Amino acid sequence: MLNYDPLLVALAATALLLMSTVRYMLSDYRRMPPGPRPLPFIGNTHQVPAIKPWWTFEKWNKQYGPVVSLWLGRTPVIVLGTAQAAWDLLDKRSDIYSSRPRFVVAGEILSNNMRGLMLPYGDAWRRWRKVLHSGFHSRMAETYTPVQSLEGKVAMLDMLTNPNQWERNFRRYAASVVTSVTYGRRVNSIDEWIVKENIAAMDYLMSVNIPGKYLVESWPWLLNLPRSLQWFRREPEAYKQRDITLYKTLLDDVKTRMADGTAPDCLTAQTLLNEGFVPGDESAKIGRTLSELDIAYAVSSPFGAGIDTTAGTLSSFVLAMLHFPEVQAKAQEELDSVIGPSRMPDYEDKDSLPYIHAVVNETLRWKPVAVLGGTAHAVTADDEYKGMFIPKGSSVFANLAGMMRDPELFPSPDEFIPERFFPSSRLFNPRLAPFDLPFGFGRRVCPGAHLARNSLFISIARVLWAFNIRPALDKKGREILPDTMNYTNGFNSFPVSFQCKFEPRSAEVMQIIRREGDAALSELNTRWS
Repeated sequence: MLNYDPLLVALAATALLLMSTVRYMLSDYRRMPPGPRPLPFIGNTHQVPAIKPWWTFEKWNKQYGPVVSLWLGRTPVIVLGTAQAAWDLLDKRSDIYSSRPRFVVAGEILSNNMRGLMLPYGDAWRRWRKVLHSGFHSRMAETYTPVQSLEGKVAMLDMLTNPNQWERNFRRYAASVVTSVTYGRRVNSIDEWIVKENIAAMDYLMSVNIPGKYLVESWPWLLNLPRSLQWFRREPEAYKQRDITLYKTLLDDVKTRMADGTAPDCLTAQTLLNEGFVPGDESAKIGRTLSELDIAYAVSSPFGAGIDTTAGTLSSFVLAMLHFPEVQAKAQEELDSVIGPSRMPDYEDKDSLPYIHAVVNETLRWKPVAVLGGTAHAVTADDEYKGMFIPKGSSVFANLAGMMRDPELFPSPDEFIPERFFPSSRLFNPRLAPFDLPFGFGRRVCPGAHLARNSLFISIARVLWAFNIRPALDKKGREILPDTMNYTNGFNSFPVSFQCKFEPRSAEVMQIIRREGDAALSELNTRWS
């Protein structure tokens, strides 16, 4: 009878088990979606450009299929190139597709894990989401339309008096809406400190939150280096201190006005009260689940996300009107028929302006600002989709830039065709009613979608009612059409600045804009004084 050392037997059994596990894992990983061939250790990091990676993703989706896999270092990445794949996974399987990957630079170093946008699915994220849902669900969003209407009239006055500053006018409008709703204060100029600091903060956040840009995202072991050798820390840590100063300043301003009884109802005041903060009593901690810094970051979300997305979408609308003047003419025909020249469109007209709604949808479709579908999702369990293995821990991007150009879902995708959203059109797809695609998927859908749609509707309706949008002219009188592909490189991508002309459609329109704009400005200043 043979005698075996028990330790050797245990080691041999362990080795066999490990070999079996490795073979099983390799078999599963070989079943992952197709994609470009990775290299050892670095994966496909060298193939993912730091600038506009969404176009490379679209190319890979066309080459390999609607679901593509690649590797950023040790992290598997899944790129969804069609809406159907995103609906199937991010919507229908949202129980395992609603977390977030690890964001070393943007989430940990820059944000100290305080931004709900980047939090993994769990209790902290639910607390953040509850704050935003309470302030921006569909019924609450309707209560903000009076402010949006008044700010929209001021924006029209700005457009009439400073048409060459139309991009700044749109940005001021978007900024004032979100600061009014969030902090109970309006914005007279985008040159104000809080706006400039917020735009700088969001520009930087979007610039660092691009897949493949930082080596530490693929090799997080670099965080074990002595801090003096972590070269990637210096800049984001400096920006973090700027962010904290900005968000705490805005929070403290609301607290001060709550204490002296001058704070209007707004998201920040509601959140402070819900968290047991008693005005004038810093010791009150009744039922508190969020710290002041938690609240400062949570309520900053619409301030951060709502400016560039709204203003950028409106810039894309202007770009589309320059290239597709026949759409402008059809929209103005509807406005002239329903509204006429003697008053501005308002929210009471929403149901009577279907073509304007279609223009809003097509603007969101034609050039989505959130080109990669917002922040990446993360899979919390192994999954299988159409025979393809998707491993736990994968980052998942819904590449909106590619999806919105899918010819099966959107025939003639480079054309601007609002009619594709009419059920009577041969281009209509019933899966697009309602058209929620631009606002994300599953449990991570944009909480400010209703507010954003209302801002886009009133701005687009009034601009088309009041102005003819025409190309700028060069020194020889020739029209200058801006390039439809000349967009910024950040995570939120919008047109690079261009010039055009806003020509008032009549003298009566100009009189109405001046009268309504002056009255709106007076009412707003009284309301927020």
